[in-house]
Amino acid sequence: MALLPLMFVLGLLADASSLDNGLLRTPPMGWVPWEHFRCNTDCEKEPDNCISERLIKMMVDRLAEDGWKELGYKYVNLDDCWAAKERDSLGRLQANASRFPSGIKALADYVHAKGLKFGIYSDLGNLTCEGYPGTTLDTIETDAKTFAEWGVDMLKLDGCFSNSSARAAGYPKMSAALNKTGRWIVYSCSWPAYEGGLPPKVNYTLLGQICNLWRNFGDIEDSWGSLSRIIKWYGDHQDTLQPAAGPGRWNDPDMLLVGNSGLSLEQAKVQLALWAILAAPLFMSCNLRTISAEARDLLRNPLLIYIDQDPLGVPGRRIAKSGQFEVWKRGLVDHQYGIAVLNNGTGQTPRPFVTSLDLLHILDCKTGYKIYNVLDRSFLGEYRCNATLSFTVAPTGVVLLFLRPLS
Repeated sequence: MALLPLMFVLGLLADASSLDNGLLRTPPMGWVPWEHFRCNTDCEKEPDNCISERLIKMMVDRLAEDGWKELGYKYVNLDDCWAAKERDSLGRLQANASRFPSGIKALADYVHAKGLKFGIYSDLGNLTCEGYPGTTLDTIETDAKTFAEWGVDMLKLDGCFSNSSARAAGYPKMSAALNKTGRWIVYSCSWPAYEGGLPPKVNYTLLGQICNLWRNFGDIEDSWGSLSRIIKWYGDHQDTLQPAAGPGRWNDPDMLLVGNSGLSLEQAKVQLALWAILAAPLFMSCNLRTISAEARDLLRNPLLIYIDQDPLGVPGRRIAKSGQFEVWKRGLVDHQYGIAVLNNGTGQTPRPFVTSLDLLHILDCKTGYKIYNVLDRSFLGEYRCNATLSFTVAPTGVVLLFLRPLS
């Protein structure tokens, strides 16, 4: 934070401790349009698939009526391309009138009436990434007040068309402005992603004081290559990233690709398993009207959600890497564990994997564990502390285990 005088930053933090807002004690879950619908604004040709209040309401209905809400998928967040190209006469952001004719407050009211929460997107710059009006240092307080008046529950503040000094001033300033509104608004910061994600440019202690979650790395794309790069980056830099996260402050490796076309079923399992181990937000970004039964089953897996939402809030770590295998472990409440065994191989045949509780560094084992295969929804059995555990792992696939102590 050498870009700002220390006393200035401390002054901002006096008003801006987002950890005091009591929000996001577990990672948020919900739906965002970006990965599937992108910036489709052509409502004449695609009225059911353009970024509009019509689309958002359809997805809200699916979350509320198809059982997603009860599983924890409660946030419905707009991404880029919702705004008009100009601010209104009072200098406030406003929605595109043809695609959001009822306005954002009415849309937020619709979301709330369904028992869900409403999120919105802006960008700390003159323009958003797609060229819509951004939030500048001069408009932060106006925009925060506008979002609160609309009934916004979460703000994602992106960082296109900004520089390091503007971000160093703007992200803390928005945190303070949100808290001043008197409405509890979850604050999602893209700040670290624009500074390389690592110290010394990124101060994770500061981030944990002003933001509830943050993007660390580049945007995810609908491909195994993109997903595997993110997983590798998190593993390679876990000594920095893992201690930064916890209740009220979460690393965000980006939205879920599950339900789209870029991943195989096994690769989709990898993302969900690793996101649960990382204590990552679970934001679906698919078409909930046409989602396949297989993708739906993965996203609605109660034991996977249980691992992700563990109240201890301690992200897992990569504990072993040998050849094409990686082992990730997350400690959970009551001496429970989540274990993900990832096969990075690209062959056609599942590979055998043999381990034991000792090799998995389950050092507090007393009598043994009941072990479940989470993604297959099967019970593997009761295993004593020195027992051997063996299974196969599909190429570019994963086995996610849940370990519960024997009573």
